[in-house]
Amino acid sequence: MNVKQYMQSLGQRARAASRAMASASRGDKDAALLAIASKLENAVDELIKANQKDLVAGKENGLAAALLDRLELGEAGIFAMAEGCRQVAALPDPIGEVSDMSYRPSGIQVGKMRVPLGVIGIIYESRPNVTVDAAILCLKSGNATILRGGSEAIHSNMAVAKCIAQGLAEVGLPADAVQVIEITDRAAVGELITMPEYVDVIIPRGGKGLIERISREASVPVIKHLDGICHVFIDKDADQQKAFDIALNAKTHRYGVCNAMETLLVHQNVANDVLPRLCQAYSEKGVELRGCERARGIVAMHAATDEDWDTEYLAPILAIKVVDGFDQAVQHISDHSSDHTESIVTENYTTSRKFIQQVDSSSVIINASTRFADGFEYGLGAEIGISTDKLHARGPVGLEGLTSQKYIVYGDGHIRA
Repeated sequence: MNVKQYMQSLGQRARAASRAMASASRGDKDAALLAIASKLENAVDELIKANQKDLVAGKENGLAAALLDRLELGEAGIFAMAEGCRQVAALPDPIGEVSDMSYRPSGIQVGKMRVPLGVIGIIYESRPNVTVDAAILCLKSGNATILRGGSEAIHSNMAVAKCIAQGLAEVGLPADAVQVIEITDRAAVGELITMPEYVDVIIPRGGKGLIERISREASVPVIKHLDGICHVFIDKDADQQKAFDIALNAKTHRYGVCNAMETLLVHQNVANDVLPRLCQAYSEKGVELRGCERARGIVAMHAATDEDWDTEYLAPILAIKVVDGFDQAVQHISDHSSDHTESIVTENYTTSRKFIQQVDSSSVIINASTRFADGFEYGLGAEIGISTDKLHARGPVGLEGLTSQKYIVYGDGHIRA
């Protein structure tokens, strides 16, 4: 198969479908999402069977444990995908929303209307649920999408794509509105990210190497985050039970996710009280601890290296640093964060306000786990990724992040003097 011709064909069909989706009614879009939910639930056995093929192949090929965890799709995961479809269907439709209408001195009326981006290319690894999350958010926001999942999930993704196509067909929306690339040739990615005539934006989800490559080589705008080096800072005024619960959850709830805590910062005034109990809990869960000199003076653990402060482990490994105070904690975050998510545990309102003001990450959290930095938890229904960029979209990218605005002008025969 000629990869370039294949991708050009997908792009042409996606562009045509995007025009139809831009004018689709909310009723039709929501009906498609509900139909997709039903198709997924009716295909549980088929989806699990396809996923098992990928899991077997992944283990044989030595796929890392974190990637196998992301790849696995069970009955609960399938029903969660279906529920995601229904939740997105229940969200307000942003398309056509008009804001900031005002009369100008000339007599014309000027405002803004929210519109789709057009065609969105999404490149991701392992997680087959992303196929659904990406498709439904793009559909609800009036976009067409070309999806390129990892070769390790090809059977799962094609089975999910079949359900999506059936749901679209059931309500008469164009099947080409969601196209899953069927070939595993890596050249397909190179074509997708260099087709600005057909693709309006690229959203990569995966390892740092993949995202760096796409950011470097794409001639299409990219919405991205490279990694998730997230911090929790336990302040001197923290409630220690809250600190224990939050720090434990932020690290151990799930390891192979971008919003898991990778570095724990503890104020020196409370380190002797907090660390022994917390580190015992980590050890019971099999977490390897790597600490600074002061942390190791309190609890026995491996010595942290400079590299540890800049590493996204995606594994049961945690770096721990005891800091002099608030300013040193914020400086450490500024020096080593990937600008994803940071949390402070404190009962001091003034300190929490300073943390929000001085920490420049896409999500800044007070007295809660970093694991909440997620589109579903933020009420977006689902998310298509996390953006640590500062232009267009930042943080979890939901419906509004997949739209733009255009100016609209009302006149009544007005001419410019």
